[in-house]
Amino acid sequence: MTKAKRDFSQNIIWETMQEYLSILIGAAIIAITFNVFLLPNQVASGGVSGISTILAAVVGWEPAYVQWAFNIPLFIAGIVFLGKQFGVKTLAGTIFLPFVVFLTKGFEPWTNDPLLASLFGGIGVGLGLGIVFRGKASTGGTDLAAQIINKYTGMTLGTCVAIIDGLIVLTAAIVFDIERGLYALLALYVTSKTIDIVQMGMKRSKMTLIITENENEVREEILNKIDRGVTKLTAYGGYTDNERPVLMCVVDQTEFTKLKQLVKTIDPAAFVVVSDASEVLGEGFKRV
Repeated sequence: MTKAKRDFSQNIIWETMQEYLSILIGAAIIAITFNVFLLPNQVASGGVSGISTILAAVVGWEPAYVQWAFNIPLFIAGIVFLGKQFGVKTLAGTIFLPFVVFLTKGFEPWTNDPLLASLFGGIGVGLGLGIVFRGKASTGGTDLAAQIINKYTGMTLGTCVAIIDGLIVLTAAIVFDIERGLYALLALYVTSKTIDIVQMGMKRSKMTLIITENENEVREEILNKIDRGVTKLTAYGGYTDNERPVLMCVVDQTEFTKLKQLVKTIDPAAFVVVSDASEVLGEGFKRV
């Protein structure tokens, strides 16, 4: 085996180990969060964990057993109806998460305030799921059910997830009370935002489109004074049909004020469009 092939094989093995480690760490964070925040405060924030919270309160069933009882059949149904794309990694998350729930069931609650439990429970679940997703897997559960419904009904995946989680939250509001249902909705929202942060990072960038009569001067100033690349796009005015070059530049949020002032100084009449770029990959930003 050549050195290049050996290095490639080692990289694949290392990446696979990192992915499995991400799944195990993420699943453990979700499980501990469930036991110290969500379950003791009866915050059923969607998913199989929400179902297990409701059943634990109503019939006293062990949450870990309930999660296994739902996750494993859903995983099998996913393979039957959707194919084998889930793989061993998703199976690992599906089995390991309830296992850690079972191991940590004796942990004392970290708070008895349902509001704090919703906020920090949402953060913990979002953090764990974000780490699992970065390991290119999932923890199974109702996400698989949503994908099956999506395939056979034509509804969007987001709508399917919202319907399933909404029904679980509604059930929690009926079983417990309206207030607990509202706390569950809060936890769901915090979870979604935390997943975004873990996936894309706290750092935000700005993408600017600049239309100016002094495009060469603006381009040179951006390259030299801000040290950012500029892409020149060809566009045509909708009214005049004249060619109007557009400069596209992506900068860190901290550099945006400097860019805006630079363009204003060169051409006060410049037309500038600014939008948030949640993730930028490439030279000068995050590595691909």
